[in-house]
Amino acid sequence: MGLIHRDIKPENFLIGLKKKSHIIYVIDFGFAKRFSDVKTGMHIAYVEGKQLTGTAKFASIYTHLGIEQSRRDDLEALGYVLVYLIKGELPWNGIKAKTKVEKYRKIMEKKIEYTPKILCEGLPGRFYIYFKIPRGIHIVL
Repeated sequence: MGLIHRDIKPENFLIGLKKKSHIIYVIDFGFAKRFSDVKTGMHIAYVEGKQLTGTAKFASIYTHLGIEQSRRDDLEALGYVLVYLIKGELPWNGIKAKTKVEKYRKIMEKKIEYTPKILCEGLPGRFYIYFKIPRGIHIVL
C-alpha cells in the first residue's frame, strides 16, 4: 500500500473470529505515512530531529534517535511486538523517569544495550536473524 504504520503495537492487531480466525487485521492508521512519493516513486527524504511518533515501548532505535521513520522502523517495532507476545514483557517495561523525554531516553538506551542476541535469548534463532535485518539497515547519506 506504500504506507508505514509508525505505531506498531499489540493493540493495533486484531484476529478475526470463526471463519475469519486465520486473518489478522491491522488497525489505527492515525500515524501512517507514505514512504514514497506517489508521483515520482522516490523514497521520502532523510530527516533528523523528529519527535517520537508512535509508542515508545515498541518504537525502533532510529525513531528514538529522531530519524524519519521508514519501513525498517515498522519491522523493528513488529519484532518487539513478537518478543513481547512470547515473553510477556520487554526489558524496558516499567522504566520510571521524571519526564517523558527522560523516560524515552532511558528506553532507547535499554534498547541499544539489549542487542538482538541478548533480546532474543531463549527464542528460536530466527528471531535473532529477524532483528538483524532492520537493525542492520543503515542510513546512507
